[in-house]
Amino acid sequence: MMTRLNLPKRYLIVILTFICTCVCYIERVGFSIAYTVAADGAGVSESSKGVILSTFYYGYACSQVPGGWAAQRIGGRKVLLLSFVLWSLTCFLVPLDPNQVTLLVFARLLVGVAQGFIFPSIHTVLAQWVPPHERSRSVSLTTSGMYLGAAMGMLILPSLVKFKGPQTVFVAEAILGVLWSLLWFQYASDPPRSEHPKATASGFGESLLPLKTKGKVENGVSNTRTAKIPWKKILVSLPVWAIVVNNFTFHYALYVLMNWLPTYFEQGLQLSLQEMGSSKMMPYLNMFIFSNIGGVVADHLITKRICSVTRTRKVLNTIGFLVAAFALMALPLFRTSDGAVFCSSVALGFLALGRAGFAVNHMDIAPRYAGIVMGVSNTAGTLAGIVGVDLTGKLLEASKVAYSDLSSPESWRVVFCIPGLLCIFSSLVFLLFSSGERIFD
Repeated sequence: MMTRLNLPKRYLIVILTFICTCVCYIERVGFSIAYTVAADGAGVSESSKGVILSTFYYGYACSQVPGGWAAQRIGGRKVLLLSFVLWSLTCFLVPLDPNQVTLLVFARLLVGVAQGFIFPSIHTVLAQWVPPHERSRSVSLTTSGMYLGAAMGMLILPSLVKFKGPQTVFVAEAILGVLWSLLWFQYASDPPRSEHPKATASGFGESLLPLKTKGKVENGVSNTRTAKIPWKKILVSLPVWAIVVNNFTFHYALYVLMNWLPTYFEQGLQLSLQEMGSSKMMPYLNMFIFSNIGGVVADHLITKRICSVTRTRKVLNTIGFLVAAFALMALPLFRTSDGAVFCSSVALGFLALGRAGFAVNHMDIAPRYAGIVMGVSNTAGTLAGIVGVDLTGKLLEASKVAYSDLSSPESWRVVFCIPGLLCIFSSLVFLLFSSGERIFD
């Protein structure tokens, strides 16, 4: 069916990676929804629930850099397929029994490790297939699948749990994973090398495939080996660290809002999530929209030579993070449902706009090693989520002691000011140290 549309192959690859991130976030949201219902029904303590819910992120953090290395050595297309098959089978085979804590911890750790390979692999694949003037909108479209997946999961899966039971969510997610794997296996391919008959189909991508250098000649046959990855140069590069710092801040703010915004609505504003209806999905839908706006604007500025790549990245990153900073710090001042939804939507929307700055920058400075740089920066982002969610819980516990409950704005001011200040700091770091030029051969 897809081949009948006569799309250029790179467009097909981007569409498939968009669906990939969408399915991944449906899985993440789906597990939280299904497990919470099952755990509450079994009388599981809050601390035990926290262990299970956080296990995914530990596995996810551990596999980011290995994921980039594997994508560089083996190929992003193959690693992406293997990781998808692994987490899909895990979801299908593991029963959702809250009393089997050890089994669930192992399963979530395995799913986290498997999904940790996905984003470095995606960046490796996109760096191979997508030419520079299309990178911003391609990466923005791909990553916007995360936000659409989160919104779809929150909107649809609670009803599935209610009418069919929590285990059904696992089966549905596994089916989605298998279906995507079949599509990827059928339609994805590596960009052809110059010696391939169809090399003209991807003159850009072929130069970014894993570099081969000649080795020893044995029995008249020349062996090849993959070129050495410049780990030291990557780890001491200031433009790389500009990306890392901004990835940390983006995910700190995102995970704090994803995990604690429902608590802010219910305890801070005394609102019922059920009564809010679909309005609580607006922040994630806003991220989906603004992520794609940022990508289109960035590519337009670069293609029309209105701004250099460097200036384009810096302008969009700065606007996105500074607007998000002020929206985050203003959030505790809004005491109505509409005001809080609007403010959180602005914050998350402009954070997504900022991804057209730092998140695409991997491919600008290191297209051949985009998966590895992505692995390094996404490790920081995942750790930010773990730190931010845990720290926020401790801050709110202290606020309960100081203010007796969480209904006052003062109880939440520090919670939202921390990511706001981090956004300001990160935007300054990106302005000073980022680059749009290729610095790794």
